[in-house]
Amino acid sequence: MNVELPSGPLAVVVMGVSGCGKSTVGLELSKRMGVEFIEGDLFHPPENVAKMAAGTPLSDSDRSGWLSVLSEQLRSAQHQQRSVILSCSALKREYRNVLRLGAQQAIFIFLHASADVLNERVSRRKHQYMPASLLDSQLATLEVPAPPELVLPYDVASSVESIVQDIFKKLRRKD
Repeated sequence: MNVELPSGPLAVVVMGVSGCGKSTVGLELSKRMGVEFIEGDLFHPPENVAKMAAGTPLSDSDRSGWLSVLSEQLRSAQHQQRSVILSCSALKREYRNVLRLGAQQAIFIFLHASADVLNERVSRRKHQYMPASLLDSQLATLEVPAPPELVLPYDVASSVESIVQDIFKKLRRKD
């Protein structure tokens, strides 16, 4: 599946639930493309971090301000004619709509896997504040992106290298 690339700077959002590899894929893709990587988790306010660390899922209200800040990061990059890659769970269409306020033609890279694979991945890692217990609530909240959204889906059973290579080929402009 290919997406029609918008003209101007690219705004790429690497999205999915906890443990899918957003940060890893986003960082590797940014290196490959030579563009800035924005780690969305770094913009959570302390209240959100405390809730997640305590094992409490975030509500739409909790996410609202965080998503607005990320949208502004995308808007600033677009205004400055900079391509960026942002990692953000972007679980619901309405959340992705907020991000698109900053970059109307944002391309979403949807990383996904079976619940078993994701559970195994989050149980192996040590995250600063995102316990494995929150994965089920994220899976329940997830609204799989679909057209007309600009989305490229990837099963994370593939290697990071092969995912990044494929995304790079699909996002490379031929002009």
